[in-house]
Amino acid sequence: DGLKAMNIWPGFSIRTSLNKERAGRREAILLVSGVLLLVLAAASICMGAVPVTLRELAEALTTGETATSAGRIIWFVRMPRTLAAILAGSALAVSGAVLQTVLNNPLASPSIIGVNAGSGLFTIALAAFFPGAVRYTPAAAFLGALFAVFAVYGIARKTGASRMTIVLSGVAVSSFLSAFTDAILTFVPDTQMNRMAFLIGSFSGVSMDQVRFAAGYILFGVAVSVVLSYDMNVLVLGEETAASLGLRPGLYRMVFLVTAALLAGSAVSFSGLIGFVGLIVPHAGRMLVGQDNRYLIPLCVLLGGAFTLGCDIIARVLFAPFELPVGIVMSFLGGPFFIYLLLSRKGRKSLD
Repeated sequence: DGLKAMNIWPGFSIRTSLNKERAGRREAILLVSGVLLLVLAAASICMGAVPVTLRELAEALTTGETATSAGRIIWFVRMPRTLAAILAGSALAVSGAVLQTVLNNPLASPSIIGVNAGSGLFTIALAAFFPGAVRYTPAAAFLGALFAVFAVYGIARKTGASRMTIVLSGVAVSSFLSAFTDAILTFVPDTQMNRMAFLIGSFSGVSMDQVRFAAGYILFGVAVSVVLSYDMNVLVLGEETAASLGLRPGLYRMVFLVTAALLAGSAVSFSGLIGFVGLIVPHAGRMLVGQDNRYLIPLCVLLGGAFTLGCDIIARVLFAPFELPVGIVMSFLGGPFFIYLLLSRKGRKSLD
């Protein structure tokens, strides 16, 4: 039967074999990325001014012990920071992948098109004018991100919705919202938050309560992105093709934009204005598994967490005992990468 299949439908058999081989390669990449994330998470918890051994880490994880000095360091300092880096990196990476797909623009990311700026403005405004409502920070960050997304998308559609227009609209909206943020910080200098760490992006001082509160929003946004990843593939084919296949392009585009805003806003609420994760990681993911969002979104979850965690480790140990905000490390990496995208032939063609 196998020989007959090769004789009668050789193209089908070959394509099936190639698809299986490609799927196996993608699954292997996902597995390696997951292992990398676990290794970096262990390194993040063990490395620091006070080293923690793997044995102490294993004991703390299995017993929940907080009486010893190692246990207190693990559960009250290192664990919240590690989880914060993983969640923020995953959220921003998936948000960037969704924005790039839905807006059909390889330069779209939460930091580039103003999503982070919107989250930052609403978060700063909440802390400045409603200091007693700090528990609503994730909700405020989400609303700010949502406002920025629809402002950029609305301006781009009004002016032709070309890929360059989306980027320029994002830059304009980001500058406008950042000006409001600076004005609030100028006129309300006693805002109850670490302003410098927030504006640059840092995981220093993040508490488990902050992480736990935002984790639900992030996990929900990631789950929506994974479940609807096939519909995202269909949406890329164009509105007419998607509609002919039974998809409602307008509704799904709205759902994806809201999901991207939810992910970015939730991450910004506890990590600050971290940039470039949503730009670098989706491109790296596409180089590894291609354009299929069914594999790209899960890979962004793993690579986003690993990339952010790796940058945070570098920020902590590079000039120890002094510590850099992780946003500085990411800007050093993301700035040249963004310039590369602009100068590359693929980037130039995509902006026409």
